[in-house]
Amino acid sequence: MNYQQTIAYLFSQLPMFSRMGSAAYKNDLTNIIKLCAVLNNPQQHFKTIHVGGTNGKGSVSHMLAAILQTAGYKTGLYTSPHLYDFRERIRINGMMVDEQFVTEFVENIRPHIEEIQPSFFEITVAMAFQYFAKEKVDVAVIEVGLGGRLDSTNIIHPDLSVITNIGMDHENLLGDRLEKIAKEKAGIIKQNTAVVIGERQSFAELIFMDTAKKLNADIVFATDHFKVVAASWNHEGSEIKVEGNHVIQSYQLDLQGIYQQKNLVTVLQTIAALTQKGYRISDQHVKHALKKVMKCTGLGGRWEQIHASPDVILEVAHNKDGIQQLLNHLQHLQFSRLHLILGMVKDKDVNEMLALLPPDANYYFTAAAIPRALDANELKQKAAGYQLMGDDYENVNIALKKAMDSAAAEDLIIVCGSIFLVAEVNRVNI
Repeated sequence: MNYQQTIAYLFSQLPMFSRMGSAAYKNDLTNIIKLCAVLNNPQQHFKTIHVGGTNGKGSVSHMLAAILQTAGYKTGLYTSPHLYDFRERIRINGMMVDEQFVTEFVENIRPHIEEIQPSFFEITVAMAFQYFAKEKVDVAVIEVGLGGRLDSTNIIHPDLSVITNIGMDHENLLGDRLEKIAKEKAGIIKQNTAVVIGERQSFAELIFMDTAKKLNADIVFATDHFKVVAASWNHEGSEIKVEGNHVIQSYQLDLQGIYQQKNLVTVLQTIAALTQKGYRISDQHVKHALKKVMKCTGLGGRWEQIHASPDVILEVAHNKDGIQQLLNHLQHLQFSRLHLILGMVKDKDVNEMLALLPPDANYYFTAAAIPRALDANELKQKAAGYQLMGDDYENVNIALKKAMDSAAAEDLIIVCGSIFLVAEVNRVNI
């Protein structure tokens, strides 16, 4: 198979969560353990940092990878899902995995794929581990896919675990209470391995502390040591001032969302923990890397501006907490009228998100081209119950064209509600 045939095989033949939802989710680690055993357990041949949580884990992973590679470490980065190119999931020093490696990897283990019957995600995790081992990375930042305890990435023994925060997401798989979700996320805490928790949340902190105590894992809450004292934004990014150890430092980020304040605090505490473990990372490495995270690692879709006058923003917020952070950020911006292009998936609590959205915005309801997507007309009907009015459109690009035709230069257009919706935006013709 050539590369395109290989990707088609992966997308069409294997159970894929983004396409199928819970039917593709494996509730144990059997398959990934078997796959990695076939490959000689590549995950044991390089250092790792494991990053989980409900929101912010992708941004935190990218920020950490940018800092580590700026500090001179050959750094692997595994994240999911991808926006535009499958190879975004697996990077070394910002460069995507080679097409040839993807093709050869799948071809070589195809007999084992037929025997083990793994999911798409399990294959990509094994592929990442093999690539990082082959290329002899110094360290790899590994983002949890879903949950923690039973996530396929959870066979690593990291130098450090990180949990950003806990919120309601994937309730059908992780539990319908925040405490249940926290227990699943706490599953990445390992024996004798330090863990950084991004923020104190009353319903979760005792769960994390109890788990860490049982496993003899040092635990630290980032917000106990770092506090944001000021923040501002412009089209180039943001400036965030943070107090830590009674000293205030200013950080320039090429990332804009207001939620990056929380993520920055988590990252700073993680770097402090890594330096205690012997990693050589200076304040200058941190500051230099944060100015160019998107350039270093290819991060996209986090309050990403792709057009001006009117401003068009891509934002992968796709759960209640993410939408709330989006709305918080809007309060700091100047614009005339808000246009929201909205698409969601069936297995999210759509009503919780719709209840937060402002009735005075213009709405354009649409759906990503995946079976999990909520029908655009059905979303429109649900939204009407919350006085959110607008028309439905066949796809996100038709909706975006309509919004741009309708918007004045001083208006703001945001595409949000689903990572997969953002991924289908055609940036070339905007």
